[in-house]
Amino acid sequence: MNPLDDSSKPKTAFVLAGGGSFGAIQAGMLQALVAHGVTADIVVGSSVGSMNGAYYAGDPTLDGMKKLAAIWRGLTRGDVFPVSLRAFISFLWRRDFLVSHSGIRKIVETNLPYRNIEDATIPLHVVATEIVTGDTVVISKGSASDAIVASTAIPGAFEPVRYEDVFLADGAISSNTPINVAIKLGASRLIIMPTGFACDVQKPPVGAVANVLHALTLLIARQMTYELEDIDPSIEYFVVPPLCPLVGSPYDFSRTSEHIERAIKNTEKWIADGGLEKRVIPGEMRPHKH
Repeated sequence: MNPLDDSSKPKTAFVLAGGGSFGAIQAGMLQALVAHGVTADIVVGSSVGSMNGAYYAGDPTLDGMKKLAAIWRGLTRGDVFPVSLRAFISFLWRRDFLVSHSGIRKIVETNLPYRNIEDATIPLHVVATEIVTGDTVVISKGSASDAIVASTAIPGAFEPVRYEDVFLADGAISSNTPINVAIKLGASRLIIMPTGFACDVQKPPVGAVANVLHALTLLIARQMTYELEDIDPSIEYFVVPPLCPLVGSPYDFSRTSEHIERAIKNTEKWIADGGLEKRVIPGEMRPHKH
């Protein structure tokens, strides 16, 4: 065999889950992984994981991941969930959608170093949900901002996005952690980055959007656990453990710097302890109390 032929090498996918403002945790995970020379052949992201995955796919360097962390540190709730008085009144009287897509679109178009998905340095696949049927839709070409806006469109808060001849919403509905999508795309080695859930809170978060996001993070954790328990034994997978204990809300952007720094240290420790050699589901992903 030609020593330069790496066709037998497992195809590695970075698989990034959703989680609202807890997406900052993935920025820390990515920085630590890249700093240790861990790379991906393809990137698959759902919901906020599509935004982080898209940035990594465009600039998969340590400097790029530090820039991603800086973007997260500068975000506020109003940047991501712009709610005007007019939108609120419209929501009350016309039963319209509460939040405009303009915030997410501006963040993506301002910071992403490419326009179309196929222009990314590493192949990128964005996961959304066809809102009428519930089918998973994988977007692998075309406008990156359109795809990410669709993948992050939380039902009830954001209006579904028209894409070709269907309407799309948050990828977390049908494929919270798009493990099976990555496998169908040919990956045989998965490095999975969940955002976790607020496991150290005593009462529900305040507000409709905050409660929806909290519920989605719980759903993500459970679905990921079920999928990994049934995964083909031939597939290698390594799950970067989320933060635990974790307080706050995935609708709260005041803790992003703290989440990033904790995630960097947590991921570095996981790597040092042989995390990239252990095919296990972290206990932090299972239901627990503090």
